[in-house]
Amino acid sequence: MVSYDAIMLFGDSLTQGGWVAGGFAQQLAYVYARKLDIINRGLSGYNTEWSLAAFEHIFPKRTDDGPKIRLLTLWFGANDACLKPSPQYVTRDKFIQNLRQMISMVQSSDSEHYSPDTRIILITPPPISETARAADLSSRNPPIALDRSASNTKSFADAVIELGKELSLPVVDIYEPISEASGGTEDGLVPYLYDGLHLSAAGYKILYDALIKTIASEYPDLHYENLPMVYPPWAQLDWKDPRSSILSQWESTSK
Repeated sequence: MVSYDAIMLFGDSLTQGGWVAGGFAQQLAYVYARKLDIINRGLSGYNTEWSLAAFEHIFPKRTDDGPKIRLLTLWFGANDACLKPSPQYVTRDKFIQNLRQMISMVQSSDSEHYSPDTRIILITPPPISETARAADLSSRNPPIALDRSASNTKSFADAVIELGKELSLPVVDIYEPISEASGGTEDGLVPYLYDGLHLSAAGYKILYDALIKTIASEYPDLHYENLPMVYPPWAQLDWKDPRSSILSQWESTSK
């Protein structure tokens, strides 16, 4: 089976949920059809500590055969920003350390996962609605106490931005755009966070638009409009000998 090169989305439930109607993974898969495959490796409930162990198995080793990961998104912080005694709790410093290690696995020439052709984009966690989150948790059986705070989540979003600046990596900041769209009120967050934590289609739209804008400005060669289509459009086929034109185009785009 022939595989295309790919964009890998790595993160928590916000990434895993990217396949829902209107989700950012779904939108990426549409615009990158026949150009790059979208690999969604979102792990619901995971923080960076647990995800780091999984990443060692998920991201290909330099000796592996198969498609290249042309772009990697790292989207964490929503779970790491949990408060004690949540098992998902991670300190801010440890969160940044874990992200550094993931990045180093890809960028360090000493790493068995070294992939110099892989570009990386960091994504901040979105804001949360404490009221909506508390209502969701209290409705469970048994009820659960509020496990996050808006201020701590903001601190983790800021940490991602700071790390991106330090490592010269682009960051998609969705915390501020969603906060601005909400008018700075918890009620205003309702259209973007269906349960106070996870994005709705409107929230994913903000992320998708910001991600595509970042790709266009930082990695324009990976923008879907600038990539060749795998297999020629039907009108460009040699209709009398389609096999030769298909193979010729495949060989040129897979180099």
